[in-house]
Order: sequence, then C-alpha cells, then structure tokens
Amino acid sequence: MLDIAFVKPALPRSGALVLPLPEGELPAGLARAAEEATGGLLSRALDAAGFKGRKGQSATLWAPVPGLARIVAVGIGKPGELTPEAAEAAGGAIAPLVASEREALLAADALPPALAAHLGFGAMLRSWRFDRYRTTEKEEDKPKLERLAIAASSVPEAKSAFAPMRAIADGVFLTRELVSEPPNVLDPAEFAERCKGLEKLGVEVEIMGPKELKRMGFGAMLGVAQGSAKEPRMVVMQWRGAPRTRKQKPVALIGKGVTFDTGGISIKPAGGMEDMKWDMAGAGAVVGAMAALAGRKAKADVVGLIGLVENMPSGTAQRPGDVVKTYSGQTVEVINTDAEGRLVLADVMWYCQERFDPRCMVDLATLTGAIIVALGHEHAGLFSNDDELAQRVAAAGKGVGEQVWRMPLGEAYDKQIKSDIADMKNVGGRQGGSITAAQFLQRFTNGRPWAHLDIAGTAWSSKDLPVAAKGATAFGVRLLDRLVAEMAEEG
Repeated sequence: MLDIAFVKPALPRSGALVLPLPEGELPAGLARAAEEATGGLLSRALDAAGFKGRKGQSATLWAPVPGLARIVAVGIGKPGELTPEAAEAAGGAIAPLVASEREALLAADALPPALAAHLGFGAMLRSWRFDRYRTTEKEEDKPKLERLAIAASSVPEAKSAFAPMRAIADGVFLTRELVSEPPNVLDPAEFAERCKGLEKLGVEVEIMGPKELKRMGFGAMLGVAQGSAKEPRMVVMQWRGAPRTRKQKPVALIGKGVTFDTGGISIKPAGGMEDMKWDMAGAGAVVGAMAALAGRKAKADVVGLIGLVENMPSGTAQRPGDVVKTYSGQTVEVINTDAEGRLVLADVMWYCQERFDPRCMVDLATLTGAIIVALGHEHAGLFSNDDELAQRVAAAGKGVGEQVWRMPLGEAYDKQIKSDIADMKNVGGRQGGSITAAQFLQRFTNGRPWAHLDIAGTAWSSKDLPVAAKGATAFGVRLLDRLVAEMAEEG
C-alpha cells in the first residue's frame, strides 16, 4: 500500500513535486515557491504545454532544479469549486504520473485540510495493483512510488480527516484482491477462510458448511452448488459498534458469492467466460465493507452475510426443469441454471431476516447481463421496495462516486416469473431481465425495507478509472460505508 504522510509545507530536494493547480493564477504557498525556485520556468512551461488548470489536465516539467526529478501540475478546475469527489479524481490522476519515482510531495497547502486528505485518498486508491502472480515483469515496468507526502495547511486536521479514509481503503483493497483472485485459488472454502481475517478487527465471523446448510434446508443454494466438487459455504459476519445504551436493529448487507460461474448445464459461451471469476463481487463488496466499518470503528450494528458457491456442469449438476425448495419453504422451478445468483440470495436473505430481524437489507450481486444492456458500465441498477431506503442508497452512492440508477418493480413484471408447477420460476424471459430477477428476490423480503444493487456492469472495469486501475473496482464498498454512516451512525 502506498504510504501517505502529511507534512508541513516545504519544497522537496529530490523526487517529484506535484502541484494541484486551479484555473487562473498560481496559488500562494508551495506553488509560488516552485515558481521562484525555477526562475519563472514553471509558468513558461505550463503556458507552452497549454495547461490552464482545467480538470483532467496535466503537464510535467522535467529536472526543473538540481536534485528534483520533475514538477507535475494537475488541473483541479475553478478556484473554490473543488469537491471531495473531484479531489479524489485528481489524486487518482497523480498516482500514475509519478509512479516511476520512489517518493513525491503533493503541495496541497493552498487547499482546506479535508480536501488534502481526499487528494491522498484518491492517490492511494488508484495506486493499488494486483501483481501476486507476475514473476517475469521487468523492474523498469513496475511502479516505484512508495511514499506520497502531502503538504497541508494544517497537518493535524488533514491526518484526522484521512484516518477513516485509510480504513475504507483497506476495505476497498480487500475486495479488489478477492475479486482479482483466480477461481482455482479462491473457491468457496478459501473465500470463507479469508473472511476470518476480519476477526482481528473485532468482527465476529461464523462459517457454515454443506452439512449445516443441508440441515437448515438451504435447498436453493445447495441446488446451485451440487454440480461442483467445491463445497458451498455461508459466512455470517457481525460488527457490534453501536453504543450498548442505544438499542438498534442491525443494517444487513448480503452478497452473492459465485466464485466461478460456468452457467451450469445452461452453460455460457466460451468467449469471455474467464470473467466469471468475479461473479462473487457482491460478496467481495460486503466483506470489504465490513472491514472498512470495523477498521474505522463505526458506531453502528451491521451484519454481513454471503453465500459462496461454484456453479459447474457435471453429472450431479442441477438441471433445467428441477424444482427446489428454498429455506423459506417456497418452491422454485429452475428454468435456467445460469440464473443461479438469485437462488443463492433467496436462502441467505430469508435466513438473515429470521435470525437478525434487521432494520433493512441491502444485497449486492453481479446478477444480470441485462443491467449492462440497460445502464452500461456507468451506473449500478438499484431496485427497492422502500422509497426512503432507495433515496438513501442513491445519495450514498452519489456522495462517493459510485452511481446507481433506480429501476422499476411492479406486478406486471412479477407475473413473468409465475410457474406452472411451483411457486415461481427463476427467470422471466429476455425482456426486462434485470427487473424480473429483482422481482424474484423481492419474494424473499417479507415486505421488509430492502434494496438490491445489480453491480454486473460496475464490479469490473476494462479500462483505467479515476481511482481504480483496470480490473476489480470494489464497487459498493464505499457506498455501503457511507450508507451505514448516514443511516445508522447519524440517524
């Protein structure tokens, strides 16, 4: 992890100097000091490069003074209009620009300390990379940045603002690591074992294996798992952070954890099937959120539950046409074995309500390709039976840059999953596929406030994003952390 340190303003003598510059004149402080140290060369170089300070702009001045490798200017837009999200995006842009230096100084002394912290947070998030299995990468191709010092107008205030961000970053990185792991490494049993690492943060972790799940009657989840040699697991995580003097029902976070999804007997096309290692991204986000909440000592009671299975074709695999009995007692006719995530969630959601009586449930799942057709990769789909909860989820997502878009639910869609021989079927046809999937889940909510996030289009990125390199994004971790903060910690 990139080391972030907050320091008093002073020009560095080595490495790189990074200047977040607004449109217009150079701000007072280190930016003006750099201008003087270079004898006016900094302004002339920026003018020659066409740098105006607009968001997304950057320019580099090489070897400006003896000992200093470079000065990097990053545009932050109009003075006084820098938001936390924009500051994080600017910080994310900085990380690759100075990746070849061992250390760099970010001159944020002209900004409020809280925004200096957000700059560091963005740089930290963007600098993460998954290189566990690279053995022949050339040294010159590896990023070298180890320490980013941030010059702040108030070091204590910046440190205080950054402390919870560091804990959230730990949760984000845990999720990205889980989602990035190859499926031959991260099977349900290994995933569950890694959840035990949360115990050192004070999270209570309970793992249930196939015997317990069979005894309890998790027929839908076990049906998905029956074709694989890898046995399923359910992990229950509890964070008890609310003051004991304040009675509080927990917020429940529930994640789909299909560690690899072939589609089962309804097998997927071969092209791109390797991407199905991240069909457990919903579960990964729940684990990361629990780590973030515990790491920053959130004053809230939260439970996280994840269902972990592998969906494989074999002689024992579930067949299209099978009927399974869920933990709730309701029966499901399985029309398509590639619509397996909703079966896993159905059992886990009902169990969650029965055991914990939560104030609300939020589930995350890479549930449908249909949501990508509808929303692309810019928004996750939000479905909810409760307007207030939906508004809170959307606001939390907007506040951290994890955008969601609310989709409809309704009786007409619900009729599409009516079965001729069981209580329901697990698919409703191609039209409105993400909606009928959500309608299926709603049948396991008992009318309790519930929100479903279909993150199929946002869990993984095929390109670099402002605060995430190409690959696992950990979408949902920051949203859930903000949701808990605003709903359960602030009321």
